[in-house]
Amino acid sequence: MPTEAKTEKEITVEEKLRALYQLQKVSTEIDKIKTLRGELPLEVEDLEAEIEGLETRIANYSEELKELEREISGRKLEIEESKAKIAKYKEQQDNVRNNREYDYLTKEIEFETLQIQLSEKKIAEAQSSITFKEEEINNATTLLNDRKKDLEQKKSELDEIVSETKQEEERLRERAKEIETLIEPRLLTAFKRIRKNVRNGLSVVTIQRDACGGCFNKIPPQRQMEIRLRKKVIVCEYCGRILVDPDIETPSTPE
Repeated sequence: MPTEAKTEKEITVEEKLRALYQLQKVSTEIDKIKTLRGELPLEVEDLEAEIEGLETRIANYSEELKELEREISGRKLEIEESKAKIAKYKEQQDNVRNNREYDYLTKEIEFETLQIQLSEKKIAEAQSSITFKEEEINNATTLLNDRKKDLEQKKSELDEIVSETKQEEERLRERAKEIETLIEPRLLTAFKRIRKNVRNGLSVVTIQRDACGGCFNKIPPQRQMEIRLRKKVIVCEYCGRILVDPDIETPSTPE
């Protein structure tokens, strides 16, 4: 532990600024690789989610079809039972002893006839639903097949790009880790926070034509001189980026 503390103290502000600038350059190169991949990772995720939704929809419709088929079978069975009862009641009507029994059987026949009509109506509704759901399954299946082809193509494109850039990205990330060891945690946290908050991911910028290389606001001559001295970490008062002189990678000459 004492050795680590000593090493940290031996790292000058200039070295920290140079490390921050180098870390920015490496981070920018990683950003370029991500830009090269573009929206492909998100497109792949969206397609996978859509495919999962379509498969769930098809599975649900298929289960509903089975339920409708069971309902139709049940209704047909009810119709046969009602027809059997009607035939029985009509046969009994031929042997009634009085009008009361005849009227009772007539009402039973009417009831079973209504039951048959109700079952036939329910069967028609179920068949209509089956037709609709079969069309929906066909449409969803067609769309599913198209999306699977799209996914295969997007994955192929992404895999190709990842394959081409993976080694370089890994090298850059390892380099970034090495540089981060030269930067104290507080400063590293500030670097990452700025990177997250700015549009182009530039936390550290050089002075360009007497202005901040990030927001392009003018920097007073006295502040420019302080930046060139590399004695302290100076941030742009307009955008909050860390400012370094254009020659930061060249060690300053001891006075």
